[in-house]
Amino acid sequence: MAISNLIKNKIKVSKQEYDSLKKGKDSLLKIIDEVEISEIVYNSNAIENSTLTLKETEKILLEMEVSKEVSLREVFEAKNLARVVEYIRIKSSENELSREMILLLHQMLMNNINDEFAGRFRLKGEYVKVGSHIAPAPEKLEKIIEEILNEYANEYDKYFLDKIAKFHLDFENTHPFVDGNGRIGRVLMNFQLQRLGFPNVIIRNIEKQNYYNAFNMYRDKKDIRPLEKVIFLALSESLNKRIAYLNNMEIIDLTEYAKLLGKPAPVILNAGKRQTIPAFREKGVWKIAQKTH
Repeated sequence: MAISNLIKNKIKVSKQEYDSLKKGKDSLLKIIDEVEISEIVYNSNAIENSTLTLKETEKILLEMEVSKEVSLREVFEAKNLARVVEYIRIKSSENELSREMILLLHQMLMNNINDEFAGRFRLKGEYVKVGSHIAPAPEKLEKIIEEILNEYANEYDKYFLDKIAKFHLDFENTHPFVDGNGRIGRVLMNFQLQRLGFPNVIIRNIEKQNYYNAFNMYRDKKDIRPLEKVIFLALSESLNKRIAYLNNMEIIDLTEYAKLLGKPAPVILNAGKRQTIPAFREKGVWKIAQKTH
């Protein structure tokens, strides 16, 4: 399988620690999830070329006044996506992923942005392109979505990251909606992870080239490994962060951690990016639990 046994074991160990620590700490986990919403929203919208900064996104979600230069569409994009992220946090444990759930989430996402296209797949004559490729014809969408949902639900012997990566690549290449495909696709990724007991992941705008390259590799060579790596690194970060908070550890910047170790900051930052140390980001700043040095 594409995912190595080393990575599988790393995820297994982290997940076991996370599951053990989180018992009786639902309120803390809820706070971590809520604080993360602005980062998820900012990054997912930025990947789709939103001009909002993280600070502006936070202000919008807190109902604070923002610059008059911020468009009404971008305000709704932020508010709607935040609502969807919060909704799946609750509903992912109650519902299997389905066609109806996908359409509902799209309806919520596109509300007051493009009501004509909200909550429905592309209709006859509505063609879109994915990068330099033309997405499947509207007449084929229902069958394709049914097939990728069935494949995800029924391949019991496949490793969960293989399944989630393959689903995401197939969904995005299908591009079933006129608008909102990328944001809904990343929401569905978190829906799938949460159903398996994992926390949210953040696909970050600063690393979107790796994300885009993963789609090119899949289209050109049917290789899902690049996206598996993207998801693995994001999931590892997310677990590291929650384990640090659940353990009541003191959290410090990675640059300070490098000084404590007497090592160059770029070396330690690179280790964080590769997830060879239990580092994670908050608002773009790399951090780590102090007791790990």
